Amino acid sequence: MSIIVNADTRLIVQGITGGEGSFHTAQMVEYGTRVVAGVVPGKGGQKDPNGVPIYNTVADAKEARNANASVIFVPPPFAADAILESIAAQLDVVVCITEGIPTADMVKVKLALDNGSTRLIGPNCPGIITPGECKIGIMPGFIHTPGRVGVISRSGTLTYEAVDQLTKLGLGQTTAIGIGGDPIIGSTFLDLLKLFAVDDDTEAIVLIGEIGGTAEEEAAAWITETGLDKPVVAFIAGQTAPPGRRMGHAGAIISGGQGTAQSKMETLKRANITVCDSPAKIGETVKQALGE
Repeated sequence: MSIIVNADTRLIVQGITGGEGSFHTAQMVEYGTRVVAGVVPGKGGQKDPNGVPIYNTVADAKEARNANASVIFVPPPFAADAILESIAAQLDVVVCITEGIPTADMVKVKLALDNGSTRLIGPNCPGIITPGECKIGIMPGFIHTPGRVGVISRSGTLTYEAVDQLTKLGLGQTTAIGIGGDPIIGSTFLDLLKLFAVDDDTEAIVLIGEIGGTAEEEAAAWITETGLDKPVVAFIAGQTAPPGRRMGHAGAIISGGQGTAQSKMETLKRANITVCDSPAKIGETVKQALGE
């Protein structure tokens, strides 16, 4: 099993003719992802260099190519509308790579998500990958390998670090997801934890969090309430960050004494989650948690 995406996922690329969209479409196709359509308003009827047919709207692409997922490489001023278009077309999952979408725009997106059936990954994220089956986004495919560990991360580069360690230790990944570091995102730690909890192939879960917000605390509370029987290993980035200063991501800011790395780590430990003090130890800690 895997969560959210697999070999049957049929993907639309919104913004397929832009520099980022074109480059990463080629990477996704090479990995084996079934990229069935691109969407660029006004360029319907054309094809991209990979031979992917382009449509003017997501609805047209979905109908013509039986698509069920989308990835968005659209500039920030237009990215929220691109997400809303995919929600309106009732795609199963949308992955938004775009960084810098105005928060006011994401409020509208959040409302549409709450009233629809689409799952959003991101924005401002590296994407999602089920190794050996489907890669949606900008993750480097070669470091991933099919395995037993689910990965959920707010940090793009730390996702790659954790995945690389899991691969080298022979543990591999069921699905790895970068959820994005913005204040308002689609799928949270908690949303995805619930999916990994019932995935038979996922034997352990890695959470990579960072300062700011309460997402990690909400995940810890759920683990405590449900008594999740799979080992969870966590790392919190930003342990030396000063209060009141944004660190990297728009959502990584400590305010009013809330969201510090120390408080998050203490909360996670109280939920019997194994917390690493260094990202270099994530892989070996998972191996130990699995009793190997």
